[in-house]
Amino acid sequence: MKARFTVKACVLALALAAAPISSIQAATPPDQLIIGMSMNNLLSLDPAAATGLDVAEIGANLYDMLIELDPKTPTKILPALAQSWKISEDRRTLTFTLQKGVKFQSGNPLTAEDVAWSLQRVMKMNMALATTWKTYGFTAQNAEKFLRAPDASTFVLELPEPTDPKLVLYTLGSSPSAFILDRKKVMENEKNGDFGAAWLITHAAGSGPFALDDWRAKDSLLMSRFDGYWRGAPKLRRIIVRHMTESQTMRLMIDRGDIDLATGMSAPDVEAMKKNPNVAIEAVKRGTLYYVALSMKDPKFVDKRVRQAIRDLIDYDGINKTVMPNYGIYHQRPIQMGLPATLPDPGYKLNVPAAKKLLAEAGYAQGFKTTIRVLSDPPFINIATNLQSTLAQAGIEASVISGTGNQIYGAMRDRNFEIIVGRGGGGAEPHPHSSLRALVYNPDNSDAAKLTNFQGWRTSFFSPELNQLIDKAEVEKDEKKQNAIYQEVQKVYDQQVGAIMPISQMVDTVVVRKDIRNYHGHPSATTRFREVYKQR
Repeated sequence: MKARFTVKACVLALALAAAPISSIQAATPPDQLIIGMSMNNLLSLDPAAATGLDVAEIGANLYDMLIELDPKTPTKILPALAQSWKISEDRRTLTFTLQKGVKFQSGNPLTAEDVAWSLQRVMKMNMALATTWKTYGFTAQNAEKFLRAPDASTFVLELPEPTDPKLVLYTLGSSPSAFILDRKKVMENEKNGDFGAAWLITHAAGSGPFALDDWRAKDSLLMSRFDGYWRGAPKLRRIIVRHMTESQTMRLMIDRGDIDLATGMSAPDVEAMKKNPNVAIEAVKRGTLYYVALSMKDPKFVDKRVRQAIRDLIDYDGINKTVMPNYGIYHQRPIQMGLPATLPDPGYKLNVPAAKKLLAEAGYAQGFKTTIRVLSDPPFINIATNLQSTLAQAGIEASVISGTGNQIYGAMRDRNFEIIVGRGGGGAEPHPHSSLRALVYNPDNSDAAKLTNFQGWRTSFFSPELNQLIDKAEVEKDEKKQNAIYQEVQKVYDQQVGAIMPISQMVDTVVVRKDIRNYHGHPSATTRFREVYKQR
């Protein structure tokens, strides 16, 4: 009863915090972090089903990983549950030595068997986050063979197929699929062989710095400090996440000190908050890209000249200057910016005369009719309306069809669309292959393949030459040669006029009260709060 009373008391406190502005205002408690964000995409807390940035951030504070990526330099790998690791000479075996004395929040000791079982579980459940591991050759059938614990403090990951071991390390340090679960606790709650999946939708079984108290979908989520945390107890006593979808409400509440941190605020409200001396604005660069995608199931877009014309009809400068501030940064390459392999932008610009010429050569001198599918939220809808306007300048009459994520990306997964304005591209791992695997690679273009997690497959863009180059780069041992191949991939992609045309790289803008210390938004969304505190 005591725990239940605590949760209710917190919810009551939150309700009081939302009282009218005319009421007496007080700062948030010094030992609690109150976050305002939309939890519309927070559907399950199970790491095996944890798609989306929001659940990654929640999970990163409930669970630990073998290794972590430095938030300031994501290519830098830091020890976590694994105090050390080594890679075999043939680059096929990664051996991790675990920290000693780590315990889960249940009190159960954390062993290498928990590590192996957690990763095996991802493959056996075969949900969305198994996709990355499948590209490395892991399957439900071979998981126990290649993911194993020879003793309590040693975990061995053997690669079924050759790949870049650094890429695998980046996945272990960024993907929610690599959160380590308390095997005994989860299996105590297993039903009908579901590996505890039903229970883990609303519960957690981790060793992280915070323990889950309560989660009410589209309402609130509460986490409390785990005093037995192996790195030492966190500085904050509690994390409270409030479901907030109205940007102006978030702006009002962070302005008057009712919340400490806000994510998902609209660009105009962010701009307004930049003038507020009580807050700081942090732009967290993500690896995902905003893009215009064409379906090569549509006969018009099979013609390279038509694709090139569409590329010439995107107002890159206008979109990035007027639509993308606080949402994205100008970027036209399929590989995320900032990596040694990433080439400078090719410099595409709106060029209506060139587009008209290409369309005439392709037999569309009078243009044609088409549709643009897009999420109804900014900045997507703003990009789509801008594109609609510039397409019209070359005679292309495009109707905008807006909807929810399932409606828009569902049509893309079904390969039943013409043009989509979207966002994607992996990019959680700071490695070129992460982006190319998501946006370009398409090993089997047949409908029966159903490679729905490959956006190259969704667009029906199929290039054996690019597939071979990507495969070659993935296993190249010499870093300079590997980067040269990735640069060749980008050049060939430009020449072939790929069906996905990047416009901007995602930025997640976070508004933080100035008294918050040690908050570092993570590019892979695994932002951790264990060192965060308030200075008052």
